[in-house]
Formats: sequence, structure tokens, C-alpha cells
Amino acid sequence: MDNDVFGLLVDESADVSNKGQMAVVFHFFDKYGIVKERFIGIIHVKETSSLSLKYAIDYLFAKYGLSLKKLRGQGYDGASNIKGEFNGLRSLILKESSSAYYVHCFAHQLQLVVIAVAKKHFEVGEFFEMISVLLNDVGASCKRKDMIRENYRKIVEEGISNGEIKTGTGLNQEVSLQRPGTTRWGSHYKTLLRLVELFSYVVKVLEYIQDEGIDSSKRQQAYGILKYFHTFDFVFYLQLMLLVMGFIDNLSKALQRKDQDILNAISLVESTNNLLQKLRDDGWDALLAKVSSFCEQNYIGMLIMKEEFVDS
Repeated sequence: MDNDVFGLLVDESADVSNKGQMAVVFHFFDKYGIVKERFIGIIHVKETSSLSLKYAIDYLFAKYGLSLKKLRGQGYDGASNIKGEFNGLRSLILKESSSAYYVHCFAHQLQLVVIAVAKKHFEVGEFFEMISVLLNDVGASCKRKDMIRENYRKIVEEGISNGEIKTGTGLNQEVSLQRPGTTRWGSHYKTLLRLVELFSYVVKVLEYIQDEGIDSSKRQQAYGILKYFHTFDFVFYLQLMLLVMGFIDNLSKALQRKDQDILNAISLVESTNNLLQKLRDDGWDALLAKVSSFCEQNYIGMLIMKEEFVDS
């Protein structure tokens, strides 16, 4: 870095032994004007408070003879101890270096915004809560995961023998339900895609838990999820979220490209906005067709739209 200005990128996570570790990366221009990112090291932190993280950074800077006065940028995720306006790490660093501006990753923000806005709608919030309960019920047991994999494997083998499924490098990989994370790009979208793909096998596992489970509370949960999964509301919100999050996922991936420039990024946001508006204006029939198809395939009752609606 030749004692020049630089930016600081930090992320914190626990290792396999459940010890808090902070990864530190420096972001800077070399003498030829080329942007460089260099991994500096991992520091063990006893707790993830902003003061503890700041102490770890001070230790690292002292070790390499660096000064916070040279810092011109901070980049972190959206954790509260990082981004807190008064107590967060960025505020502590800004007190020592007023030019160390904080920048939140735009693609990361997009994911957080979409999830937060979606969950403001009670029915959509309930939908994601039921998905979470499902993942806790099915994902908590290796036996239940294996049941899904085994059922899926049998169908794939049958499809290959009938010539209905193609074979080749990278095709027909083993699959399972993925647990979404609020700060993981596109993870909710991937979870919903996988749920659609494995829906019939998931239902079989839930029926097994309901009928054969030892824990009465788990049996009750399985019953509740099965009941919800066979409603029109579930299918409607599943297909709606897949549509909306599909648009957002494409934008998020584009924003993460290393060669992305700001003008193209603005254009991508505008085009995604136009797609969402088109969905509002003209997307009802296409959405309803997807809902109807899923209901028919999985023996779920479809609402007759011409019937009189009575608010419960």
C-alpha cells in the first residue's frame, strides 16, 4: 500500500469450535492505479460487541504499523453491532478518522429490503414462518433429510431409465431443502425453488412425522404444516414470491459482478422496476395459471374466482 490511503472490509463469524473470528481485508489502489483487495488475517474475538471488534482492529493496525487516519472507507454487513449509528464499529472509527465513510453492499441491502418489505404483509409473513417451521421439522433430522433424498433419487433413476431425464456432467445432483438466511443473497429464492422441486417428497415426510413421530409437539407441527400446504393461500404466495424474488435474484447477481459499473447498475434497477410494474399491471392471469397448475399437480383445492367471496 506504500503508506497510502486504504479501505477496510470486515466480517465476523464463528468457526467450527464456535469461537468468534473476525476476517479483515484491505481495499486499496496500487501505484499503477489498479484496485487491489488483500486478505490480511483472522483475529479471534471473545465477543461481537462493537468495542471488542474495534479493539481487535486497533491491535491489527498496531501490529502492522498502520494508522486509522489513512482509512478512507469501511465496509461491513448489516449486523446491529456493526452498523449502529452511535455504538457501532463504524461510529467508533469515524471518531478517529472522519473520512472513513461507511458503504453498505448494495446487493446485500437489496436482499434485506426485499425480505423486510415482504414480511410487513401479514399473510406473506405467515407464509415464511411456516417455511421456517418446515425447515426446523425436516432439517433437524438426518433421517428425514435422507427420506427426501431417497425418494428424489428413485424418481430420478426412474426418469433416466424411461428416457424422460437427461444425463451428463453436473446433472441430477443430490438435493435437499436449504435453510434461508436474511443476509445471504438469494437464499429465500433458492429455498422456495427447492421446495417446489421436492414438494411431493416433503409432503410424504410430513405425513410420516404426523403418523409415526414420537414427539407429540412435532406431530402437531407436521399436521399444521400439511394443513397449510394444502390451501390455496399457500400456493398463491409461493408462486407470487417466486415471481418477485426471481426478478430480484437476477438483479442481485448482476450487481455482484466485478466488472459492473454504476451506469449499468442504474439501468438494471430501472429494468427490474419495469418488470415488477408489468407484473402489477398485466401479470394476474399468468400468475393464476401457475397457481392453478401447481394445485392440479399436487391435488390442492383451487378457488373458483367467480364465486362470491365471504370475509372470514
